[in-house]
Amino acid sequence: MHHILCGLAANPALPSELVDRLISLADDDLADDLACRPDLSRAQVLALAERVEESAVRLAYEGRLTAADVDPAVRPDAALALLDRGVGVSHPEWARLLAADPAHERREKLAACPGLPFDVVDTLAADPDVRVVAELALWTADPDVTARLAAHPHAEVRRAVAANEATPPAALAALLTGEGPPTARQCLVCDREDIPFVHDPQCSRPDCDLLSGASCDGSHESTVHRTQEAALRNPATPVEAVVGFVDHPSMPLRWALATREDLPRQACARLASDPTPGIRADLAENPALDEALIRAMADDRDPAVRRALAHHPRAPLDVLTRLAGTAKVAATLLPRIAAASPAEIEDLALSPDPAARMLVAHRRDLPPGIRDRLADDPDARVVKALAPHPGLTEAQLRAMVERHGVRVLAKVATNPDATPALLEDLTRHDPVVQKAFREIARHHAAPASALLACLTDAQARPTAAAHPALPPPAIVDLLTDTNWQVAEAAAANPSLPMAVMSDLAWHRV
Repeated sequence: MHHILCGLAANPALPSELVDRLISLADDDLADDLACRPDLSRAQVLALAERVEESAVRLAYEGRLTAADVDPAVRPDAALALLDRGVGVSHPEWARLLAADPAHERREKLAACPGLPFDVVDTLAADPDVRVVAELALWTADPDVTARLAAHPHAEVRRAVAANEATPPAALAALLTGEGPPTARQCLVCDREDIPFVHDPQCSRPDCDLLSGASCDGSHESTVHRTQEAALRNPATPVEAVVGFVDHPSMPLRWALATREDLPRQACARLASDPTPGIRADLAENPALDEALIRAMADDRDPAVRRALAHHPRAPLDVLTRLAGTAKVAATLLPRIAAASPAEIEDLALSPDPAARMLVAHRRDLPPGIRDRLADDPDARVVKALAPHPGLTEAQLRAMVERHGVRVLAKVATNPDATPALLEDLTRHDPVVQKAFREIARHHAAPASALLACLTDAQARPTAAAHPALPPPAIVDLLTDTNWQVAEAAAANPSLPMAVMSDLAWHRV
C-alpha cells in the first residue's frame, strides 16, 4: 500500500485536503514525494518540514523554507542546507554553532558551504577529523586557505587540495611533482593499519572503507598517486608541469591528461598513440586536437575511439561521414552537424552517401524543403533519423512506415505531430514492434485505445498507467497490479477519480 500513497502524493490533481492527510502520515519516502509538489501552501511546507526532518532539508534546498523558518539548534541539517545555498554571509552564527557539532558528518557538510566566516574556516582547518579538513580543502574558494592546506601533514588533505581549482598554480605544481612542502606524515591507510599494508581488493571487513588497492609503505604511495591524478585533471595546474606525465608508466595518470584542453600538440600526438583505448577515446573529444590529428585518429582500430572522435566539435564533415559508416555514430545529433552552416546542410542532404544524409537528418530545424526531401529518402537509416522531426504530416509519417516498416516505426511513434489515429494504427502493426509501445505510452497525443494496447507490453505498462488519457476504470484496475511500479504510476495519474483518491488516502492506509 505504501507505493500507492507515494504515487498519490505525486498526483498533480490531488486536492489540498488530501495533501494535508498525506502530510499527517508521511514517512521519509512519502515526504520526499510530497516535497516535490509545486502546489504546497506555506502552511503545508511548514507542516511537512515539522513532520520529517529530511523533507525540511529538501524544502530548504528548493528555497521553500527560509532562514526565518529554521532554528539551527533544532534542525541542524536544514540549517546546513540553507548554508549550502549561500545564506552563511547573513547568518555567521549558524556556521559557528555547526562548526562545534559533535557529528563529524555535519562538520564535513559545513566545510563544503560557501561564504563561511574566516574564524569558522580556521576552526574547520584545524578540525581533529581529517575528513572535515579534506572537505574544506576540496571546496573552499579561498586560494590562501588551499595554499596553506597544501602543506598539511595529512596526505588526504593534500589530495583534496589538488582537486580544488582555487588552489594556486604553484601549489598544484608542487603537489604534482613533489618538489615543495615536506613529505606528508600520515594517510588514511597508515592511520588505520600497520605498514607496509596493501588493501585487499576482495576485503570482506564490513566496517572497512579503504579504497581497493590502497597502500602505504611509509611513503603513502596510493594517496600520493591519487593526488597526482587530481592535479593532472585540475585545469588550474600549469600545463608545463603536466606534460612530463604524457609517457608516465601509470595508466591512470596518462588518462588524467587526455581531457585537458590546454595540451600542446606534441602531447596530444603522444596520447593519440597510447596503448589504452580509453585514453585515446577521451582524447578524441578534446578540443585541443587539430585537424591533422583528428584525421589520423579516424583510422583508430578501436570503434569506441572512432565514436568519440565523431563528437569532436571540429571534426571535418568528410571525416564524420566516413565515421558514420564504420563506428555507428549517427544515432544522435553530433556537435559538428548541429553547428553546420545552411550551405553545409544542403550539401549533406544532397550527398550521394546515405551516411552523410543520415547525419544531417538528425537536425530538428531543417528547412521544409530539405526535411521533405529526406522524408522520401530511399535509405531506411536516413528516414529513421528524420522521423521525429516536427512538421511532418500524417501522410508523410504513414508513408515512412509503409516503405520501411519496422525499421522506422518506433521513431515515427516519437514524432510530436503524430496524430491519435496514427498512434493507434502503429500499435496494430504486423509484425509488432514492442519498442513502439514504449514511445506511444509517453506520447501526449496517445488515445485511450492505443494506451490500452500499450498495457500489454511489460516495459510500456508503467508509463501507460500514468498517462492521463487512459480511461479511469483502467487506471483503477491498475492500482492492484502485481508490479508496484505500475500501481504507483496509476495512483499518480491525474485522471484517477477523485473518490478513489479520497478512499486511498483515508481508508486504505
